[in-house]
Amino acid sequence: MIIFPTRRKLLSYAAAGCLALGIQTSARAADDIVIGASMPLTGAFGFAGIPLNLGIQDYLKIANDAGGIGGRKIKYVSEDTAYAVDKSIAAFNRITASEKVSLYYGDSTGFAKTINAELSRRDSILMAGTSFATELNDPKNFPYQFIPGPDYSQMIGILLEYIAKTTPGAKIALVNSDTEFGRDPIAATEKRAAELGLKIVGKIATPPTSVDVSTEVLKLRRADPDYTIFHGYVLAPLPEFMTQMKQLGLKSKFMGTFWSMDNSIWANSAAVADGYMGVMPYRYYFDTEGTSPTLDKIRQLRPEYQTIYYTQGFLTAMLMIEAAKRTLDAKKDLTASNMKASLNSIKDFDTGGIIGVPISISGNTIPVGRVYQYDGANKTMKPVSDWIKIAK
Repeated sequence: MIIFPTRRKLLSYAAAGCLALGIQTSARAADDIVIGASMPLTGAFGFAGIPLNLGIQDYLKIANDAGGIGGRKIKYVSEDTAYAVDKSIAAFNRITASEKVSLYYGDSTGFAKTINAELSRRDSILMAGTSFATELNDPKNFPYQFIPGPDYSQMIGILLEYIAKTTPGAKIALVNSDTEFGRDPIAATEKRAAELGLKIVGKIATPPTSVDVSTEVLKLRRADPDYTIFHGYVLAPLPEFMTQMKQLGLKSKFMGTFWSMDNSIWANSAAVADGYMGVMPYRYYFDTEGTSPTLDKIRQLRPEYQTIYYTQGFLTAMLMIEAAKRTLDAKKDLTASNMKASLNSIKDFDTGGIIGVPISISGNTIPVGRVYQYDGANKTMKPVSDWIKIAK
């Protein structure tokens, strides 16, 4: 099962969030730069929404303490949506009615798709959010949105590059949740696998929280894949799959994508998860390899482990502020089109170690990631590849 933060920690996070929000939403000059957010602080996605919110707030505090953007302070206004599209839309409407919002954080793929036409109509708000959906990686149809990492197809593309290099001609099974999220990268995965000479020997879909996977495991036994790639889940039913497949003597290596790669969620399944691999767009909180001044700053601010969801929020805020800063430095108005052009001017940008290589954003994503492997004995994710950049 998913390991949620303790009630005490949730309350401390919430208190910190309310305090930061109170500071940022106090009386300000009319020229504040406003970031709005539909944030899933409660509900099924609260385990990620709370640290995401905190990551955004921490970066904005750092930015404001450094003088804001050209002397203009950054104001953050968020509402809890419980990960419901109707509540997200309502929050967006309330926040944008009361504030001159230039940047916005959305809580889901559903919200991103629903609000897209309104963003295009207004041309005043640049948006990012929790979603890495491949569909959003389309500058023509989603001109004022971006993804703070690779999309789901690119994530699995990074895994395929790793597999092709380490196990040429490998057999791969795809296991996904029977949801839009789970189905997202399948077509692109099949196409790229064929290009790399890899063989897809099985495709299995399960309910997103399936418990009984015995029938599916027998199918995988017949396919006997070298690698089993999971997508569309957070934790369950991955431990069940891995346990049963190992019991049957299968030697398949297991892989996953962003939402199943937080170090903390595997603590209660450390033995079975030993050797589990996956793609990660960011470095982990505890990663001290090389120089990482941004991670050093985060560790000073937050002495306790911060999840990858916190990091996603922190980086998203960094990129939003960079887009706004470049726009104002060019003496242009903070329109969505101007800010997106500024975002797309980012080339060889140093995130201070959050991503281990300089990044460039030519479209709607950052198509780079690294493969990490879980060390069950030490309960720690460790890198097993260099940073892999793929075509956009």
